[in-house]
Amino acid sequence: METEYDQVLHSVAQVKIADQTGVNQDEDGVKVSCFTEVLDDVTLHFQIIRLAKQIYVWIGYNSAKFGNLYAAASTRPSNTVSVATVLGGTSDNTGSGIAHRLVMKTGLNIIMACNIPKNNPLLEAKAEKMLMRKLIDLGYTMPTPLRAT
Repeated sequence: METEYDQVLHSVAQVKIADQTGVNQDEDGVKVSCFTEVLDDVTLHFQIIRLAKQIYVWIGYNSAKFGNLYAAASTRPSNTVSVATVLGGTSDNTGSGIAHRLVMKTGLNIIMACNIPKNNPLLEAKAEKMLMRKLIDLGYTMPTPLRAT
């Protein structure tokens, strides 16, 4: 029986997107990376979609549920980062902090979906660390992060 996550992976594979290895970041187009990590009996699923001037990130906790959706971007002229909840409740801001820090580290607009439970900040920190490691490996981070003012 195929899980929801397997269906998502299968549909992404159908799009026939270029493999991430050896792809120049300056090229236009969509680049997709999916990976799964098991951490303390918890399965975290990650999907990163790199577009021209933004990154879409999804973090799934033990399932392929979408979770809350956040949009984060650097605002001018002071380069502060603004985060807005697009879908989901305002009391559960688990992914908004990650989205805020991703903008500062990548310099790109971030769309982030996350269904990590709000009562587990340690898991959120570990998920962010795994995600940042992957973004660095893919070359999506800036040499010097933006500074919040």
